[in-house]
Amino acid sequence: MHYLLFYDVVPDYLERRAALRAAHLGHARAACQRGELLLGGALAEPVDGAVLLFQGETAEVAERFARADPYVTAGLVTRWRVRAWTTVVGPMAALPASAAPPAPAPP
Repeated sequence: MHYLLFYDVVPDYLERRAALRAAHLGHARAACQRGELLLGGALAEPVDGAVLLFQGETAEVAERFARADPYVTAGLVTRWRVRAWTTVVGPMAALPASAAPPAPAPP
């Protein structure tokens, strides 16, 4: 299953992240090596948040990441939330469309 981790960040995030960037990226790379984190990055124009894509059996994989992320623990992230994402198209889809239940017919 896939999970999206959404971060909302402080207004001066770009200025404050420099001191924590190496620790944050190390945390992210470790999650990648475990096969948990697939993609991640800041939103652009404006840089007011970030989105990270995880895979795992439950949302705990993304929640555990967020709780230990230096950006979160240092207060650069003002709010985070995890959403399950039912992926059905693409080479990494968790539930490929051919295996997904058929969509209901239009009335």
